[in-house]
Amino acid sequence: MTMESLPNFEEVNIQKYLEVIQRRWLPLVGIFSIAVTLGCLYAFSLKPSYKAEGSLMIKTNRSSSLTGLPQDIGRLEALNVNDNPLETQVRVIGSNPVIEKTINSLKLKDSQGKPLSIPDLAKQLKIEGIKGTDVVQLSYKGGDPELAAKIVNEVIDSYIDLNIKANQNEALTAKQVLVTEVPKAEEIVRRAESKLRLFKETNKIVVLEQEATAAVDTISKLGNQISQALAQLDDVKGRLEQLRSEAQVDSQQGVIASDLSQAPGVQKVLIQLQETESQLALERTRFEPEHPTITNLEEKVTALKSLLKERVGQVAGTAQITEGSLQVGQLRQSLIADITRAQAERVGLERQIGTLLRQQDAYIKRANNLPRLEQSQRELERKLQAAQTTYETLLKKRQEIDVAQNQKIPNARVISYALIPDKAEGPRKILFIVGGGGIGLFLGIIIAFGLDLIDRSVKTVKEAKEVLRYSVLGVIPTQGRNGKESSSIAGLDRAIPKIIGRDIPYFPVGNAYQILQVNLKFLCSDKPLKSIVITSSVAKEGKSDVSANLAVTMAQAGRRVLLVDADMRHPIQHHIWGLPNAMGLSNVIIGQASLDTVVQEVMPNLEVLTSGVLPPNPVAMLDSQRMATLISSFGRDYDLVIFDTPPLSGIADAAVLSTLTDGILLVVRPGVVDLNSANAAKEFLTQSGQKVLGIVINGVNTKNEPNNYFYDNKKRQIEQDLVSSSLTKFSKER
Repeated sequence: MTMESLPNFEEVNIQKYLEVIQRRWLPLVGIFSIAVTLGCLYAFSLKPSYKAEGSLMIKTNRSSSLTGLPQDIGRLEALNVNDNPLETQVRVIGSNPVIEKTINSLKLKDSQGKPLSIPDLAKQLKIEGIKGTDVVQLSYKGGDPELAAKIVNEVIDSYIDLNIKANQNEALTAKQVLVTEVPKAEEIVRRAESKLRLFKETNKIVVLEQEATAAVDTISKLGNQISQALAQLDDVKGRLEQLRSEAQVDSQQGVIASDLSQAPGVQKVLIQLQETESQLALERTRFEPEHPTITNLEEKVTALKSLLKERVGQVAGTAQITEGSLQVGQLRQSLIADITRAQAERVGLERQIGTLLRQQDAYIKRANNLPRLEQSQRELERKLQAAQTTYETLLKKRQEIDVAQNQKIPNARVISYALIPDKAEGPRKILFIVGGGGIGLFLGIIIAFGLDLIDRSVKTVKEAKEVLRYSVLGVIPTQGRNGKESSSIAGLDRAIPKIIGRDIPYFPVGNAYQILQVNLKFLCSDKPLKSIVITSSVAKEGKSDVSANLAVTMAQAGRRVLLVDADMRHPIQHHIWGLPNAMGLSNVIIGQASLDTVVQEVMPNLEVLTSGVLPPNPVAMLDSQRMATLISSFGRDYDLVIFDTPPLSGIADAAVLSTLTDGILLVVRPGVVDLNSANAAKEFLTQSGQKVLGIVINGVNTKNEPNNYFYDNKKRQIEQDLVSSSLTKFSKER
């Protein structure tokens, strides 16, 4: 935005605000008047009053430091760090007990002779803390100066008396509490000591710190012993494997073979078996297999084998032993003995390692449990210490409170008692009057702008242009000074529009229609308009009014005009002109009547075709081929045909009919059509591809328009200049 455009921008905004105030002047003036009146009434109803003042200094109870007594009794402290104890005392001074004591001491009465109520006295009493100090200021306003001073002084005395009693009661209450709490605290100390002792006995604790150090050393030593035993075990296992390899026997077989070789019963039977088998082998070379000698020897071998098996089982158990293993040589027997000793040494080392590991695990578990035990011990010791501290504190407090109970030192000191005021304070009445006027003006402006924001209607010509963005072909002012534009007929739910020259004066409405006529003429200079559809966004915008008066203006200009009432839903043209409506457009379309019989002349060059009987489906009738034929025939007989159609809101009559004519003329009435309806009409016309000739702003209040579209009798020349400029433009285009 440039510096040159800034003043224009500000001027536009200021102008817009002034327009709102101009439109809503009535509620603004009403609220302003009410506020000024109320301000005046209040100002003149006030009476002069006398103001008495006194002051107190709130202090911490210094008796504690002077007498060595507990400082908590009577001490003034805030619960919240950000709070000020001075504010608390201000509330206490204005509390019901202090006010009630003042009323009773002075025997204050109201106008009816009854004891003065606490709210009535508190309402006149002002108590406030002075910032940055510990001083509380008290003041009272009333019609009696002496009574005002007495009330302030009595409030001060009552507060001090109640404060002393409160401190004494606090000490007494504390003493009563301590009498019961000291034995309880002593019992808590005993229980804490018992729990700590039981904990040490249960967990076998003497000194946890020393035990933890010893546990670490023991775990380290056990680890070294385990390492040494594991090394020895590895050495024994290696030696055992070597011996097994040399003896070609495992440990179990070596032991069994050694036992069998040293068993006399087994060795004796084995020798006999070997001798018998040798003899059997020799005899088989001499005799046949069936010879009795061979048979006897075989039976003896079988018996010896059975006996040998039995005796081996007694020594070896269930182990499978071959006959070759029953006799061991001296070297092998020595190896088997070494294997047996190594095996025994391995087993001993494994047991030793297991024992050491179990001992180490036990010490590790104990060491891991020591932190928990230490934590539990510390917790029990803390509880014992806390209980002992509490017990000692309570004993000391009980002794101190016995002395504190007899104190009579308050938490406040009187700085100054109230003096009897000698001058009355009178309110400045002009301030209330001016203040009422200012508040009224402010509220009036707020309400005026609020009403304007709530009102969603199109309010001015400029706003209509901005919303619809069509050319403004005419601006029609309101008709009549009294604001009643139209008469009404019984049974009709709307007013009857008036005709210029017949019902209303020609000026200024007639001039406005002349400008509309000229603009329509120059709108299509190459091809004059033959037929136009006049409609609006919503009902009651005056489309029928514009249709009738535009037809009159055109006829007065010498053009042959046909005004067709195409609103077959709510027709009104027959009421405007006082014509019968038994036969009309609908009858002509369906062939019940001819055009010549239903068209009626109402003035020179102007004929009217009423709607006729209302059909059930007006859209289908207007969209028929018969209607298209009628419009073509109208063009031969008339210079201009004007169709008065229903509004666009939810009705397609105007859109259907506009496709058969030269375009639509949209009527907009400020204060009637709302922004949503106007935008909906704009969107409908754009999406359906209608040819919109322009808009006519109807029923414009000249007082609400900043740019005066209308002129008084002294400025009629301006209208002529407008017509002349239009003619000049038309000549240049030609």
